Amino acid sequence: MSDIRETVGHLDGAGKRIGLVASRFNGRLVEGLVSGAVDCCIRNGVGVEDLHLVRVPGAWEIPQALDALAKRGGLDALVALGVVIRGETAHFDYICAECARRTSEISQRYGIPVGFGLLTCENSSQAAERCGGKAGNKGWAAAEAALEMADLFARLASDG
Repeated sequence: MSDIRETVGHLDGAGKRIGLVASRFNGRLVEGLVSGAVDCCIRNGVGVEDLHLVRVPGAWEIPQALDALAKRGGLDALVALGVVIRGETAHFDYICAECARRTSEISQRYGIPVGFGLLTCENSSQAAERCGGKAGNKGWAAAEAALEMADLFARLASDG
């Protein structure tokens, strides 16, 4: 296996420009995700001036803003942040599935990594645990994935 060429991305945010899209719906919870994502970026070398936070009304609008940022260009990665909590109707299923599908399409269409930090939880307690509680911070995890993939994409592009 040592003869196989391997390319791996690293958590190196130096010189990287990152767009963050965060839902205002369930804002108290989403703020924990935003804090985690920003902290991850800064601790891994992204300059504060290289972060662009965009606020949208809800999870449905996240892919629309991701698309606008990607289309504009100049960013190395995007991070989607939001919290959807199951209610009494099928609305939850449609919102979650479409947000995930459309976010994936944006990554593919523009060739830009997107860290997916949309929580899809049964209740607000589960969400709170994942926004900086005992289950960690999924905003941090989404930013971490975006940074690693941005570095990987850059390495693949320069490696031919």
